[in-house]
Amino acid sequence: MPWRDNITPYRVVVSEVMLQQTQVTRVKEKFTPFIRRFPDFSTLSLASLADVMKEWQGLGYNRRAKSLHAIAIHVMEEWEGVLPQSPEDILILPGIGMATAASITVFAYNAPVVFIETNIRRVFIHHFFSGSDPVSDAQILPLVELTLDNQNPREWYYALMDYGTWLAKRMPNPNRRSRHYSRQSAFEGSDRQIRGRILKRLISETICSLDILISEAGDDQSRGTTILSGMIQEGLLCESDGYVKIADICGKN
Repeated sequence: MPWRDNITPYRVVVSEVMLQQTQVTRVKEKFTPFIRRFPDFSTLSLASLADVMKEWQGLGYNRRAKSLHAIAIHVMEEWEGVLPQSPEDILILPGIGMATAASITVFAYNAPVVFIETNIRRVFIHHFFSGSDPVSDAQILPLVELTLDNQNPREWYYALMDYGTWLAKRMPNPNRRSRHYSRQSAFEGSDRQIRGRILKRLISETICSLDILISEAGDDQSRGTTILSGMIQEGLLCESDGYVKIADICGKN
């Protein structure tokens, strides 16, 4: 996996944000081009959100691209370009939850911090909770802590996640017995698909009328209006005089 080579805090942050809600195979395709275009926090922080969105296309859940852009700006402006080594500090960054803050700390700094993600959860449910249903992460965390290799946690977690991936190909998914399990909804016809269409058009055309963007929802104008309004409220887009742009180019000619 390309993010396991030439490990830097920046490359770890990019990969961990990409891996939220996106399959590894897709991230493999997008990671290297993204890094080539934005090789460090400084370059990413100076880029326009429109350029970041353009490179992000195909990964879905586009608010993560906005969060990643904001993270780079925060690291440069508040931390002089150096990512802290504490998960508590990393947790304040936009779009970063407790598990991602911990995983960033582990992989960026080889720090022995406990966390759970889907493949790790699969391993522990399979081996330690064969007769239990449902299993909470609170039950799994003590076992992760007990088994953690404190001398080389990065490689230990890599091995756990690779093993979890291997298990997923050879048996019914143990994560279905997790209290936190939920099946991702279908993409075709979803709000996510329409959001992607709206962003794709704006990346291509820079500015569009409200009516044109609402039409990306097909005949359901009410649905299109709701989706577009949500994207404006999230700060992904902005509207002026009936025309819409990607947020950080509003006011520019």
